[in-house]
Amino acid sequence: MHRLALPVLVLLVALGSVEPGLAGDLEAGAAFDRLKSLAGTWEGTPEAEGEPEAEAAEMGGVKHVFEVSAAGTVVMETMEPDTDHEMINMYHLDGDELVLTHYCAAGNQPTMRLDRKTSTADKLVFEFTGGTNLDPAVDTHIHAAEIDLQGDDAMVSSWLSYADGKQAGKMTFHLARDGGAAN
Repeated sequence: MHRLALPVLVLLVALGSVEPGLAGDLEAGAAFDRLKSLAGTWEGTPEAEGEPEAEAAEMGGVKHVFEVSAAGTVVMETMEPDTDHEMINMYHLDGDELVLTHYCAAGNQPTMRLDRKTSTADKLVFEFTGGTNLDPAVDTHIHAAEIDLQGDDAMVSSWLSYADGKQAGKMTFHLARDGGAAN
């Protein structure tokens, strides 16, 4: 009986029958499919820690729009469309990696990759890998992002900023699909 336990456990893991909320090696394709499921308009409220507090107070309610484009190969997130704060996030697969490029209103473009070891099916964690129009040792830029999916219609999206090579603040958006109640 004990000789069967290990092969059965291996089979369950391979089939994805083990608890999906546990951190591990999340497959980039599965994470990308989860992002595709966000297509639509999301509204909610911002919360800030550190440097961006005044910006959050100025924003009031927020809107993010997710669109699947380029024959399903890209997810585009527009944060605060048609405002002075508008920014674009592009998510795409690069081989077996999920890449995020943040097109910031500050004029720089930090790039991040999904941290598959700490991500889960419901919590996508992105870590800084470089960027354009920025020197990470001195320039203010987004350095990490996290999308915490809370069912099909709610999420918490957090963005960590760096300045002078260290953490400067964090902007968090509590969002609900199509203007529903956010957490």
